[in-house]
Amino acid sequence: MRLIADLHIHSRFSRATSRDMDLPHLAQWAAWKGIDILGTGDFTHPDWFRELSQELEPAGDGVYRYGDTYFLLTCELSAIWSVGGRVRRVHFLILAPDLTAVARINRELSRLGNLAADGRPTFGVSGERLVTTVLGACPEAVVIPAHAWTPWYSIFGANSGFDSLEEALGEAAQHVFAIETGLSSDPAMNWRLSALDRLALVSFSDAHSPARLGREACVFDLPELSYSALASAIRSKDPKRFLLTIEFFPQEGKYHYDGHRACGVILSPKETKAHGGRCPVCGRPLTIGVMHRVEALADRPEGFRPPGAIPYRSLVPLEEIIAQALGQGRDTKGVRDEYLKLVSRFGSEFRVLLDLPEEELSPGTPPKILSTIRKVRAGELQIRPGYDGVYGEIRIPLDEGPKELSLF
Repeated sequence: MRLIADLHIHSRFSRATSRDMDLPHLAQWAAWKGIDILGTGDFTHPDWFRELSQELEPAGDGVYRYGDTYFLLTCELSAIWSVGGRVRRVHFLILAPDLTAVARINRELSRLGNLAADGRPTFGVSGERLVTTVLGACPEAVVIPAHAWTPWYSIFGANSGFDSLEEALGEAAQHVFAIETGLSSDPAMNWRLSALDRLALVSFSDAHSPARLGREACVFDLPELSYSALASAIRSKDPKRFLLTIEFFPQEGKYHYDGHRACGVILSPKETKAHGGRCPVCGRPLTIGVMHRVEALADRPEGFRPPGAIPYRSLVPLEEIIAQALGQGRDTKGVRDEYLKLVSRFGSEFRVLLDLPEEELSPGTPPKILSTIRKVRAGELQIRPGYDGVYGEIRIPLDEGPKELSLF
């Protein structure tokens, strides 16, 4: 069965997260999006863990259900430690097989830090110790370095990361079989590093509000809906079971290019080198983006594709397409109303974006929106890359009508 999974999200117990990140809203938006299985996020937080234990119904091997939506137990952890004269900050996505295992993981992690402080708790220990603590409590857990390339809080980040998994995690690196590519990179960028060939490349939304669910996701074809089947598909990188990843256009990510937000300066890696890594306006150090960091570590040319690589599709979220077509802001009532009409008519957002041919969309889709969907499918996009915490801007050239709007 084909399953779309978004396993990296947050609950309302994480900082800077919508209060609507609760089970009822998550289940509703998963249905609208066409997501078959969601991560719970934040299972380390005592209040959220209590809600999950009370509200989720067991639905098989490591899978739980709320209404018609399936959930896997997940969380994100932050490790901060010093090595080599630098402070390192790395985030990890954790998948766990059941609530009993989560209780064991939480018990061990509580010895390292305060789990109630944030839905994504921070620990003053090395990444190696954090990984061994989680796997010591639950050997069946899956540990995935999260958003692996962002300048801060990632395993390869320019400001606080490392040049390899082994440098970052020591002996624990052997237990890591996947990394999350993050919004500012895509699989093609990661294929340029031969050191990553043994790893599965996964993509999830890291959503902090329900409407952002599914902006990145993984698509599987599993013999059964279970924790073990999904974990095995990721580990094996079997293209018959791990079909593809759904990607943000990496240029949209807020750390794709180099730059300095305060001065409005955005630079390519080549331009950054020409300026000696400093802002040409104020002279301060630039924030080095993901593309630059990939270029620094890559040992293959752009366009290289390793044998057996899992394919991917880059999409523009449906609300953003509608916003461009109507000439309205993405979060306006008019865009939301049209979005709900389309997902109600056609089943889900992913059916509109991935599955349905134009002739099936045509009878029930306003012409301007249909034309904009057609342009996105054809790759007729103009993208201004994101930089230094500023999201990139996508423009879809319109034939006529509303002025094209920035989406961010």
